[in-house]
Amino acid sequence: MHLLTKGFMEDYPCWYAHGELFVPDESMKEHVVGSTSSASRMHEVGNENSNPYRNMVMDAMRMCEGNVRECPIVEEEPNSDAARFFDLLRDSDEPLWDGCTNHSKLSAVAQVFTIKSDHGLSEVGYNKIIEWARSILPEGNRLKENFYAAKSMMKPLGLGYQKIDICPNFCMLYYLENAEMTECMTCGHSRYKPRTGRGKTLVAYKKLRYFPITPRLQRLFMSPRTAEHMTWHQSHHAVDGVMVHPSDGEAWKHFNSMHPHFSAESRNVRLGLCTDGFNPFGSFAAPYSCWLVILTIYNLPPGICMRPEFMFLSMVIPGPSSPGRNIDVCLRPLIDELTQLWSSRALTYNISRKQNFVMRAALMWTINDFPAYGMVSGWSTHGKLACPYCMENNKAFTLTNGGKASFFDCHRRFLPHNHRYRKNRKDFFVGRVENDVAPPRLSGEELFDVVSEYGEIVFGLQSGKQKFPGFGLTHNWVKRSIFWELPYWKTNLLRHNLDVMHIEKNVFENIFNTVMDVKGKKKDNIKARLDVALFCNCKNMELVCDGSRVAKPRASFVLEKNAQLLVYKWLKSLCFLDRYASNISRLVNTEECRLYGMKSHDCHVFMQTLIPLAFCDLLPKGIWDALTEISHFFRDICSSKLNVDHIERLEKNIVETICKLEMIFPPSFFDSMEHLPVHLPFEVKVGGPVQYRWMYPFERLDITVAMTFIIKCFYFYFNVFN
Repeated sequence: MHLLTKGFMEDYPCWYAHGELFVPDESMKEHVVGSTSSASRMHEVGNENSNPYRNMVMDAMRMCEGNVRECPIVEEEPNSDAARFFDLLRDSDEPLWDGCTNHSKLSAVAQVFTIKSDHGLSEVGYNKIIEWARSILPEGNRLKENFYAAKSMMKPLGLGYQKIDICPNFCMLYYLENAEMTECMTCGHSRYKPRTGRGKTLVAYKKLRYFPITPRLQRLFMSPRTAEHMTWHQSHHAVDGVMVHPSDGEAWKHFNSMHPHFSAESRNVRLGLCTDGFNPFGSFAAPYSCWLVILTIYNLPPGICMRPEFMFLSMVIPGPSSPGRNIDVCLRPLIDELTQLWSSRALTYNISRKQNFVMRAALMWTINDFPAYGMVSGWSTHGKLACPYCMENNKAFTLTNGGKASFFDCHRRFLPHNHRYRKNRKDFFVGRVENDVAPPRLSGEELFDVVSEYGEIVFGLQSGKQKFPGFGLTHNWVKRSIFWELPYWKTNLLRHNLDVMHIEKNVFENIFNTVMDVKGKKKDNIKARLDVALFCNCKNMELVCDGSRVAKPRASFVLEKNAQLLVYKWLKSLCFLDRYASNISRLVNTEECRLYGMKSHDCHVFMQTLIPLAFCDLLPKGIWDALTEISHFFRDICSSKLNVDHIERLEKNIVETICKLEMIFPPSFFDSMEHLPVHLPFEVKVGGPVQYRWMYPFERLDITVAMTFIIKCFYFYFNVFN
């Protein structure tokens, strides 16, 4: 009926709106309408290598030269943001004056900005230099007349950020309705430092740097190739029962079913959030904890999804102390923008479809190490109730002599009801028969109802210890996380990820240090043996008293000295392919029988590849089998292509593997890190491959680049890289 009344669309030889790929034709390149015509003609004469400042604009916009030259017919006028981008491209090719061949309008401004940044020129000094330069340049030159005009010209690059003053004790932000306050309304700390000398500028004690994400998300749709990739998650052919991307997981599909209006637009953006602390001055400097908040985009295909160029630095939280649970105060601007991207939306120009559309975005989950998990989720990851899945239903206990929480014999409840380990009274907790079932996993709606019962807390480092009634006994909640303010957060199946990278590293270190009897790091010490006598039925591991001497018998899982030396010499002789692993042989000290400086990836390689080889024929077969099983578990769960049936088998097998370890090692061996692998297969089945949900790609980001954004101005940064 529509075709009969309206007719068919004119000038529509390529059915791009119906999925047909556009193939540019020579006759079509000149037929570009609207405000992009001049920019399109300008792109035709461009050359990839002729103008580094043009490349600077492309890099900032996440585009390439070929993408712009291949722009098809524009059926709709670009919005104001896209038009400013095309104007900036024109400035990169427009000569500084007629006949100038060395500088363009953009390159001149960028280089002067570099000088200002390098030498700390004031705005007045900048304007004086520009005034002098314009006086000696030919008449009619296009150099911007002052700092304000130049800054306005560079603004479309999106290189700016917001400086938000924050209380040094993380009590509050001087933001929105509190922007004009001069002292903290919680602790009374002054906002500004005392004035010294004749300076009139007020300097805040602490500033938060916030980088808005909406403009950067919009620019992903300004390149035909990038915009096409932004819909890959919906257009790719998914094989039933096989997961290669988060879009193949249950969490993504559940979100689509709960929010059909959001999933109906394939260009809507799915995000992941990572936060981590580091010392920008190096590990040997004074303690300083600076925190970065990074967002990554999951719409993209596996080949480019976790690349650094698609990880957006969103926030820099200054030190010197960690914000701890007060990180919610710092996250306020980001949560407000995410809420706006969900409800108010953002008008975005999609050049691949040649139309404006209303973009929305949703945060799928957060990615953190275990301590930061507690900071962002609100569930404390310390003590007996550290597990965020078992919560108050676990059976962890405090060691009498060790004084730490132990998750020993907390895993038989995950076994089938008829499993033989459930009735074993000898090899686990002495005299205990396990009849309980696995604790239930609460849904997002159920958790929201629980946290809603707890009141608000007063944020701030000086606000004292505020504990809800029953903390450490019936729950481990320390706050109601700010993420619950997102309208869709309680409908997410997976809200916070357990970091496989750090779990694997901690499990490896406990195994290696204990088996190799590393002094100060092993889990088999005097206190551990005293606890063995209390909780286990292992007479051969109990301390032996001989008059005034107390002897600790060598356990079956500990290698003898000559066997330890043999392992270290073998490690010293190892060589790996380039880019597979670091030179582990350089970390081996055969004289002291120690490994020094093992990084997370070194532990990753050792855990999955070397443990079965290193201890083969040196340990009893039962112990070697258990260590090989845990090694293969991490190898399989870290696969980039996963089969759902195989993951379900891993979910069953890992429980039995941990039970085997409980029959070997003392209770002090089993901290929360040895317990969490039980829940990893569930997260893989729900969230997809771990490569998209662990800390490796975020920790590999060059931290010095992040600090350059703060110490240097953005314009100098992009000029150096071009």
